Amino acid sequence: MAEYFFKSERLGFRNWNFNDTEPFFKICSDDDVMEFFPSKPSKQDTQDFIYRMQEMQKENGFCYFAVDILETEEFIGFIGLCKQNYIKDLSPFVDIGWRLKKSVWNQGYATEGAKACLEYGFDKIGLDKIYSVAPEINKKSELIMKKIGMQQIKTFNHPKLKAHKELQSCVFYEISKTS
Repeated sequence: MAEYFFKSERLGFRNWNFNDTEPFFKICSDDDVMEFFPSKPSKQDTQDFIYRMQEMQKENGFCYFAVDILETEEFIGFIGLCKQNYIKDLSPFVDIGWRLKKSVWNQGYATEGAKACLEYGFDKIGLDKIYSVAPEINKKSELIMKKIGMQQIKTFNHPKLKAHKELQSCVFYEISKTS
């Protein structure tokens, strides 16, 4: 049985292990999952991501957590928190994000998991504010941001997406501990 940092009603949030490489690579190879990203990661990129998340967890007490369905222990992707530094007037900031395999979409997992991560970030880590970013055309992620109580504070041109005009304009949401 997996060792979880915390749980929601249906999900367990844990550290990554290298057994996650193949299933996460498969998730990141799905055209629909990666619709709003400029490219799909290679298997080496996937391993590097897992290593970065393991290190981030050690350093900060949080990362984009590997997520399992508790009932089956099925790995379904990630939901979690990650330090980011690409927005000049707010860097560094903590981002909440998710990437789940398509077969579990529209079952409320992303919303449930994001709410649990907000609670973890505010109550266990002691964060005051958490942010979220998505390309303006990614209405699915923006809907989750709204469902978890976040408020849009601005739109901006993402500096890492300059070569991808259709993705460059992004929404920026926030929620504070007192919200």
